Amino acid sequence: MKTKIQSSLKAMFKLAIMALIVMTYSCSKETAQELKETQGAEKAISENTTNEINYVLETFIQGSPISGANGIDIGPEGNLYIASVTGQEIVVMKENDGEIIDRIGPERGVLGPDDLVFGPDGTLYWTDILTGFVGRMTTDGQQLGYQFVAPGVNPIGFSPDGRLFVALDFLGDGLYELDPNLVEPPRPIVVATEDNPFPLGFLNAFDFCSDGRLYGPLFALGYVISVNVDADNPVTSDPFNDPDLDLQIVATGFKNPAAAKFGPDGLLYVLDQTGEVFKVNVETGEKTLFITCQPGLDNLVFCADGAFYMTNADYGWVDEIQPSGESRNISRGGLIAPQGLAVLPGTNGQDALYEADLFNLRQFNTQSGEEENIYKGFLVPEGPESLILPMNISTDGNNLVVSSWFSGGVQVWNPQDGVIEAYPAFPVPMDALRFKDDIIVSDAGLGGSGLYWASSAEEIALAGITVGSLGGLATDGETVWAADWVTGNILQIGFDGKTPTNIEVIAGLQNPEGLALDETGGLLVVEWGAARLSRIDLLTGERTTIAEGLELGTAGLGAPPGWSFDGVTIGSSGDIYVSGAGANVIYRVTQE
Repeated sequence: MKTKIQSSLKAMFKLAIMALIVMTYSCSKETAQELKETQGAEKAISENTTNEINYVLETFIQGSPISGANGIDIGPEGNLYIASVTGQEIVVMKENDGEIIDRIGPERGVLGPDDLVFGPDGTLYWTDILTGFVGRMTTDGQQLGYQFVAPGVNPIGFSPDGRLFVALDFLGDGLYELDPNLVEPPRPIVVATEDNPFPLGFLNAFDFCSDGRLYGPLFALGYVISVNVDADNPVTSDPFNDPDLDLQIVATGFKNPAAAKFGPDGLLYVLDQTGEVFKVNVETGEKTLFITCQPGLDNLVFCADGAFYMTNADYGWVDEIQPSGESRNISRGGLIAPQGLAVLPGTNGQDALYEADLFNLRQFNTQSGEEENIYKGFLVPEGPESLILPMNISTDGNNLVVSSWFSGGVQVWNPQDGVIEAYPAFPVPMDALRFKDDIIVSDAGLGGSGLYWASSAEEIALAGITVGSLGGLATDGETVWAADWVTGNILQIGFDGKTPTNIEVIAGLQNPEGLALDETGGLLVVEWGAARLSRIDLLTGERTTIAEGLELGTAGLGAPPGWSFDGVTIGSSGDIYVSGAGANVIYRVTQE
């Protein structure tokens, strides 16, 4: 069994490293100023205030109101409380019509919640999976506690006698009991060791039965287990073989089970990320398929009448499911984290727009905006052929170069053939593109210049240039442009073979992210700090505002500045597409 766990989870080591980088990576305003003062010669930007071209900005594709729906519970007043890791918020929603009445985010101490639960006293508990903290607050927003457990803290729940438990997923593995006041140190029940780093296989959203045992799914192994959580149990790192823990396998044969909750009928309802919902008899282990939905199921909570509310992480929707299996949509789904964008040739001579949406790579018709294909990214890869979680993309002929700082890797991917090249040596890649016979990667986790050759992971030395955090890239095949989010500069780099030459600095932008070259000598720049799309004339240095008032992504958790990368691409017609993660939209900009 240990062999199976370890062979399934090698990629988790990279996620754990990523978590450390996320928690430690930051750059203060003072550091940014120091970096600006160390730059070499700059090309000044002038403002074009007499733009003769009229641009029209429209919302081309509208996504979900929630940036991925995760844990869910019913508040004392009857509203739904929904955790959203990607959105970095807890969404408060009316259950009858899906109206969002509050969003509790970083300004109130919530930093990437994956699960939540109301305690017996009516206070709200949540888990911030990336930072490793568990929080507690009243429904009016008064924070009552915030305790560190470990990176990966995810499912949270109370036993019938009021004891509080959490488990670790993806960035760690284990099971703990917490003081409900979040004062006393966490009591470890199952812990990881160097010899057994994944002792459980990611115990996810769990529940308690009338027999007092904890029942929950193992996401990586496809099992449902039950555990005796008696307070006298000694800590273990070998839960499947330690008789003191009394772990029992209840049911098997799931793909990636994400949640297990008991219904009023006494059966255990298990959500699989495949989109399947099963009923399990915990006495016999017999499981019955109840309903099938879209993939990406995450969590559920029951009502007294036997209906339950269910969330979807990949699409962001919330549904109510009746005991008959009939469903009612409460909050619609769609895009959850629009980031990198790219255009490939489509059918009938039309462009196909691809969008990196974290858990999925989506393909859209550029005429109608309809989604034509969707390709799943894997949080737990099944093998080297698995698509990483797509966060940024660039065009490479008929292929896409896919980069993901959450997965920690770069791939070359084809719509028909899947992954055809893989470069796993990059812990925090922000962007990657084909340049001559190699791929250039901008990585925020390796230090140095921030630019690397994918084939060798060799640093591209930028003599005399100090960078803050390079992200967005663009190229015409001879020159590379790299955006520095921290300093506000764009580096224009010429090459002699693989040696950088003639480095110029385009200064004066506000947190540049996505870059794209147009056909008339201009560089399009998404300026996160100004919420606008600009065009830089590469001959004159003149900046023109193309579109402003964009709802772009938010920075988060001291992570790489592009927590949600704001991408831009240009179609063959000249139409411009910009991702707006702040509103879960893809914008289109056209000329009148």
